[in-house]
Amino acid sequence: MIYVGLTGWGDHPSLYNEQSTAKDKLFNYSAHFPIVEVDTSFYAIPSEKNVKKWCAETPANFQFVVKAYQGMTGHLREDLPFETRNDMFEAFRACATAFQEEGKLAMVLVQFPPWFDCQGKNVTYIRYVKERLTGFPIAIEFRNQTWYAEKNREEMLQFLRENNLIHSVCDEPQAGSGSVPLVSVATSNEKVLFRIHGRNIHGWRNAGNSQNWREVRFLYDYNEEELKQIANVVSDLKQQSKDVYVLFNNNSGHHAANNAKQLMSMLDIEYSGLSPKQLDLFEGEI
Repeated sequence: MIYVGLTGWGDHPSLYNEQSTAKDKLFNYSAHFPIVEVDTSFYAIPSEKNVKKWCAETPANFQFVVKAYQGMTGHLREDLPFETRNDMFEAFRACATAFQEEGKLAMVLVQFPPWFDCQGKNVTYIRYVKERLTGFPIAIEFRNQTWYAEKNREEMLQFLRENNLIHSVCDEPQAGSGSVPLVSVATSNEKVLFRIHGRNIHGWRNAGNSQNWREVRFLYDYNEEELKQIANVVSDLKQQSKDVYVLFNNNSGHHAANNAKQLMSMLDIEYSGLSPKQLDLFEGEI
């Protein structure tokens, strides 16, 4: 099955009507797509209460890709707002377990920072993360090109296979060492993740110098030809893995939802079991 969705559910204006409130947005989102990435979990681990609420607001077959907390991936270095590293992982496990108990955990996405390069201590750390997240499907996303260097690529992919880790395939700007090439290889027969970040090279390189980096880094609208390329990659991945999860993250200009729907049309995808679409106030009245 091919599942298409977006990162986050709160910032896609084309999916909501004028009467929508913040508390309605997940329900309204789930009328359009069967999956979503929980990106807020990168910044703060959600409470089990919130997880249960989100699960209750979505259809029975809806799934969440839960992004690992930034302290777990090295983005915070050693500046962790937990007494111990164990406390941090246990808090995240409780969050992921809450999704899993509801049957709505697609996978945990572990996205490493650009300085997390291909070296022995980092391979060891991936093993550590896998051990701490035992029992959950785990996707690994790199942001450093050394993992895909000719001398490392096949060994890296084999490492993911042997450890039953899902390869996060990325479409993103090719802007130096802090970005990775699109390598359409699934390392699990069950699941593969394809995250689509846009191709804004200037924004990718310079976003860190901007106070409003989110407005720059993922500012990109895929054209028809580029979406055909994306569709071909999805079809290729479907030949390798049972389920393909496709997430559009190019939302600085609110392009992600429209691009996702264009891709669904190209692939002739229609989903059943979604939430009912909310009608405008006077829609359907005579």
